[in-house]
Amino acid sequence: MSFEVFLARVYGLSWVVLACVLVWTGVLGFALPEGTFEAVWSFLGAGLPGADRIPLPAIPRSYSVVVVAVVAALAAKRLTVALGGQYLRWVAAARRADIESTLPGAVRYLRVLATGGDDREAMLRRVAAQDAYGETAVAFRRALNGAALTGSLDAGLERVARDTPSSDLLTPFLLKFREHANQGTDALEGYLQLEGRMLSHRQDRLRERTSGYLELLAELFVVLLVLPALLVLILTVMSVLAPELSTPVETPLGTIPVRVVIVYASAAFALAVGGLAASLVSALKPGDYVLSTYTRPGGIIGVFSSAPSNPASAAVVMPVVALPVAIWLWQAGYTPENVVLLAYVAYGLPVGVVSLRRAQLDEAKDREIKDFVHAVSGHVSLGRPLPDAVESVAREVELGALQADVDALAFELGLTTGDAGGDGSRDVQAAALDQFVGRVGTPLAEQTIGLVTGALDAGSDPENVFETLQAEVGRLYDKRKSLRSSLLIYVAIGWTTALIVVGIVVAVNVYVLDGFAQLSAVSGTGIAIQPDAVQPARDGRRFYVVTQATMLACGWFAGTASRGRYEALLHSAALVGIAYVVFAGMGVV
Repeated sequence: MSFEVFLARVYGLSWVVLACVLVWTGVLGFALPEGTFEAVWSFLGAGLPGADRIPLPAIPRSYSVVVVAVVAALAAKRLTVALGGQYLRWVAAARRADIESTLPGAVRYLRVLATGGDDREAMLRRVAAQDAYGETAVAFRRALNGAALTGSLDAGLERVARDTPSSDLLTPFLLKFREHANQGTDALEGYLQLEGRMLSHRQDRLRERTSGYLELLAELFVVLLVLPALLVLILTVMSVLAPELSTPVETPLGTIPVRVVIVYASAAFALAVGGLAASLVSALKPGDYVLSTYTRPGGIIGVFSSAPSNPASAAVVMPVVALPVAIWLWQAGYTPENVVLLAYVAYGLPVGVVSLRRAQLDEAKDREIKDFVHAVSGHVSLGRPLPDAVESVAREVELGALQADVDALAFELGLTTGDAGGDGSRDVQAAALDQFVGRVGTPLAEQTIGLVTGALDAGSDPENVFETLQAEVGRLYDKRKSLRSSLLIYVAIGWTTALIVVGIVVAVNVYVLDGFAQLSAVSGTGIAIQPDAVQPARDGRRFYVVTQATMLACGWFAGTASRGRYEALLHSAALVGIAYVVFAGMGVV
């Protein structure tokens, strides 16, 4: 939507919020017991410096309700408008980050296109057609749309340069691109080569800064996740000397002791920390570490048939397995928390295993793509046409997981008709390469092979194209391997934290609880001790709940740091299963 429509909707929503808050605050204020507002005014008068020296007149209840309702409604309206502005800042920041990660690759692609003698509008159109370049491609499309409306590409570039959130990166590039394009092909090609090198260096510095943020997040994650377990342990020990911790309090679920409320609040806190840490890790990952995206095929048969190899399909199919497991566990007499946890294991482990197998296959294909590009580049540099080069590589080189895809590509390129440089030839080659990218299905294939399609279609020199592609695929593959290695550290942090918490809780459950249970049973010591403050079976079960919440949080963090949400299911389900085996073996559950 346009900014004006968004602004109108935000302000309209703010008025709706104001009316709702005004009505509900007024209703709640009149429903409160008599004397509530008087007690609040008295508390504020006694607490604020100097207010106790000023005699306050008696304020009628109706006036107090109206004042509080109006203030709360105005604050809610202002908060709604502020959240609308914050949402725009979040969107702008996301677009800016996407441009920073995709602009270097787009610039390198433009340099290859410049060798084909295309005009600047055709070059921008070819980059805009590539989904791999994200928000950079979107910005180029906006520039082309502006050029179509005004009849001038310069006007379209100026408009995008003015409105883009990436004012420190994309704006100067667009303006310099326009300037050098007007000077000729040689000037533009030289500028793009220099700009691509500078943007790559900038991207490396940005990645180093992001790594620092991730390290800080990992340290904070460890501290916050160990705290709930330690808090529950300390409360259990202190309950022997502090009977107030067993005082019942009224909750929506009934009367519950204070210690139980704190235990389950600690478990909820651990889950919240794990979810937040996982989302932050996903957001802080370097922008050029693009994960494979999986989509479900259409139809029930397609979903079920692709479940062994597609995590998105497996995530839909596995509840069919997890639900009967949960029903059997319930009928077998398992506790409610174990029914939920073991059903989660029955769901998460298969989905995670499918995700892991698919990720390993994708990594094998990426590794073979590098060798495939190097082999084809060697044949093309000798002057052989692309179909003959691919056919020779498919026949002579063993490409492992990529072999079937390369064989299909060689067959489709062999269908080329017409002259080698004709439009029919280029159309068939472009279609075959696009289908090859779709079959491989990895981000690396889309980022590299897609470059060949547009460049050859633009008439660029094939030898120059594959020479550039050879350097690009090697750079991207090595960078992905380096990023993968650095992210494995956070997987180790998640697992280490989980196992430490299990070890601490097990040690306390085995060696400490029995001793304090005996102490609480001692009478006549002159110390106020509650006889049933510590019960090993009951407290061990509470320890178990907090520990399993910590296992889920650590698994989400580790899996998201590794390969995303599907592998988060694998790590969290595995840790939950390990914790269950340990506690069940001890007889706690």
